[in-house]
Amino acid sequence: MKIQAAVTHGLGEEFKFEEVELGEPKDHEVLVKIVASGVCHTDAVARDLGLSPFPAVLGHEGSGIVEKVGSAVTSIEAGDHVVLSFAYCGHCENCLTGHPTVCLNFNELNFGGKMQDGTNRIHHHDHAVSTFFGQSSFGTFAVTNERNVVKVDKEVDLALLGPLGCGIQTGAGTVLNRIKPEFGSSIAVFGSGAVGLSAVMAAKIAGCLNIIAVDIHDNRLELAKELGATHTLNGKNVDVVNEIKEITGGGTHYAVETTGVPPVVKQAIHSLRPLGSCAIVGVTPEITFDVHNDIMAEGKTVMGVIEGDSIPQVFIPQLVAYYKRGMFPFDKLTKVYEFEQLNEAFEDSKNGSTIKPIVKIGK
Repeated sequence: MKIQAAVTHGLGEEFKFEEVELGEPKDHEVLVKIVASGVCHTDAVARDLGLSPFPAVLGHEGSGIVEKVGSAVTSIEAGDHVVLSFAYCGHCENCLTGHPTVCLNFNELNFGGKMQDGTNRIHHHDHAVSTFFGQSSFGTFAVTNERNVVKVDKEVDLALLGPLGCGIQTGAGTVLNRIKPEFGSSIAVFGSGAVGLSAVMAAKIAGCLNIIAVDIHDNRLELAKELGATHTLNGKNVDVVNEIKEITGGGTHYAVETTGVPPVVKQAIHSLRPLGSCAIVGVTPEITFDVHNDIMAEGKTVMGVIEGDSIPQVFIPQLVAYYKRGMFPFDKLTKVYEFEQLNEAFEDSKNGSTIKPIVKIGK
């Protein structure tokens, strides 16, 4: 079938809206009419650094309505409202033990440009176009594996829900699925973008006593306070490590680092109390640590967390339920754009004027 899609043809190029050919869903696949898609930093990295082969249709926070299912699909049916999340194989050791975010085939399935059977579903002038994250949601329709698809509550605005597929579940899941902070414990969240603010909301749900948001933009820190932060620190104005130790009486039990900025990563680790744990979720370059003094001597843990260590089919409906109860108001992070404003949405995300853009694609 012919669809409209935003095609990325080369490194750093703007998206071009073009007609492409989308193949029929195979046995274990689902055809989804895309209603909206979140814009994530990973999309920008893919465009600017070439994470997937070009040309590609990016987008990996899609939401939509199921049009058709393959003959072997059992958990999804036509008419279901769904959120699309990351691809995973379902049969490696990590998938089978409940950690699909570290699927042994994750990079191939999400960034390799092809579906799990090694073929392409999208073509342009008879040439293959890469699929991204097994979905390519910057198009009017998407074909994706059943495992990418999460059925969601029809009472909630479907256009809002796409970001739950990646950025929002990354922040919230890092807290609720991986760190699992004890009631009354303390946590510092470094970076108040979509991922960091989702972590702040999750920390409030978990009952943390001190929730400290760190950023360099006062407007984002104000929003962090509205969403549950008990303290906010502007890293340009204060000594963050000293302030955190004073607030908490010696350091936080936990930290979530979302910025990927090496000096900030070190701040996150230095602000921990002995036996504290820091989760790294930002894309971070090489850093030099004094392993003995920074980590080992105080029994600290530094861990990497992908996609919030989530099982999307379990976790995303939980987040929707919290949203319906007013306990996870992630809609306060979002701004809606029309599909043809996709390049503008990326620019607003880059310059920080919008925390989480959502592009409205269909009805």
